[in-house]
Amino acid sequence: MELNVLQDEKSLLKVEAVGETHTLMNILRENCWKCGATQATYIVEHPYLAHPKIIVRGASPRKTLDDAAQLTEKQLADFLSAFRKASKK
Repeated sequence: MELNVLQDEKSLLKVEAVGETHTLMNILRENCWKCGATQATYIVEHPYLAHPKIIVRGASPRKTLDDAAQLTEKQLADFLSAFRKASKK
């Protein structure tokens, strides 16, 4: 995965995720809201020619996106653990 920080201001962060899809961007967007963002969204300007960009606004958008990524990692680990437990039955 390649990330490009396109805009980094005090209350705004815009990051392009090369090669990613709606799946990851939607999870991160949702978790940014849970982590205190005042605005969290993502855009894909063209389905074939553009890479998705996540936009986070808030008091500390870098920290918010970092926290959202950590929350996503925890959610996936919890899912994997539950799946492995369920699949042994």
